Amino acid sequence: MNTILSSPTQGLSGKFRVPGDKSISHRAVMLGSLAEGVTEVTGFLEAEDALATLACFQAMGVKIDRLSEGRLRIYGVGLHGLKASENALYVGNSGTSMRLLSGILAGQPFDSVLTGDNSLTKRPMRRVIDPLTLMGAVVNSSDKGTSPLEIKGGQSLEGIQYQMPMGSAQVKSCLLLAGLYANGTTEISEPAVTRDHTERMLRGFGYAVKTEGNVVSLRGGGKLEAMSIDVPADISSAAFFLVAASITPNSDITLEHVGVNRTRTGVIDILLKMGADIQLQNERTVGGEKVADIRVRSSQLNGIDVPENLVALAIDEFPVIFIAAAYAKGKTRVTGAEELRVKESDRIQAMADGLQRLGVDAQATIDGMIINGGPVYGGEVESVDDHRIAMAFAVAGLQAEGVIKINNCENVGTSFPNFVALASQCGFNLNAK
Repeated sequence: MNTILSSPTQGLSGKFRVPGDKSISHRAVMLGSLAEGVTEVTGFLEAEDALATLACFQAMGVKIDRLSEGRLRIYGVGLHGLKASENALYVGNSGTSMRLLSGILAGQPFDSVLTGDNSLTKRPMRRVIDPLTLMGAVVNSSDKGTSPLEIKGGQSLEGIQYQMPMGSAQVKSCLLLAGLYANGTTEISEPAVTRDHTERMLRGFGYAVKTEGNVVSLRGGGKLEAMSIDVPADISSAAFFLVAASITPNSDITLEHVGVNRTRTGVIDILLKMGADIQLQNERTVGGEKVADIRVRSSQLNGIDVPENLVALAIDEFPVIFIAAAYAKGKTRVTGAEELRVKESDRIQAMADGLQRLGVDAQATIDGMIINGGPVYGGEVESVDDHRIAMAFAVAGLQAEGVIKINNCENVGTSFPNFVALASQCGFNLNAK
């Protein structure tokens, strides 16, 4: 799939489940591999990023049976049972895989090399290299602090107290995973609360993790015990449908079994502030994670100043939030989102460029964007090989005054392989080539 053509539609309807949560799928494989015993996983995301993590652990000697779509059986080897891979560990486009694996590999007795695709090799890794070095790890990178990462084994790690300069669940998780192998306590302070799937899952595997406000800590030297994991549907994938139904008249859809962990619901809170008609139904807890069915109906959105305390809780959803802002009445201002510039692409600039090509008054700032809602015209935009940008502009076409052509859409498969099929099923007018 190289291009997607998105055309206007008359309304969206249906009740369905989007793919499993990518963040939780990564962590299920990682912790299941490091646990003692057999971990059963259902709802696993069968997409490129999560499969890259799975392949890395198989390369390090972990037996993982893929029983059926979304079902895994992981035969854990314990914290000290991994073996050196014969080749470099290739993680494709997955920054989560590279950053979290670097924490695990820093505590191993063997040397490792982590590498990825051309896009990933441009993403900053000093944010994990520097604190890992403080713990005693030896991690070599390019002169620019990018991958490939060469991680020297056999180091004695020490717990540290680390004040993170910016909120990042990936950095926090990397250090917590390294902390499993460290002497003493590893304590991480966040400037803003970020997603807490690692902490929750560690506790599920029987490992003590302490959380007090924005401070998370654990002591090294424990063990993980196998468990069963039901991965909820990914709210980042659901976000495209939340915005799509909001901006498309005559829409009424329900997204089933979506993870609504409080550290991930920023997109819902932002859309509600904009006037969206969103209801959480059948709320329950599954495997330590809150899930719900989310019903969303069309509404008139209004521009807002997005509260900065919600930014870190919706950082992956901003491409499609920018689309919501383009269709909203009035001005939307986003600040404190500089992290978007170092995702799979510079998502601030890429989205601003694309919106401008569609006639939207969108101005990129250092840490966000200012968007004046108004007509969205047809046109041709670049996804810059970023899956979330490609899908966001597919949503933009639902009510545009013409067809939107999105180029370079191959990477949609990294998080949402069946996006076009599922979206078409509920009423999107898409043509993928």
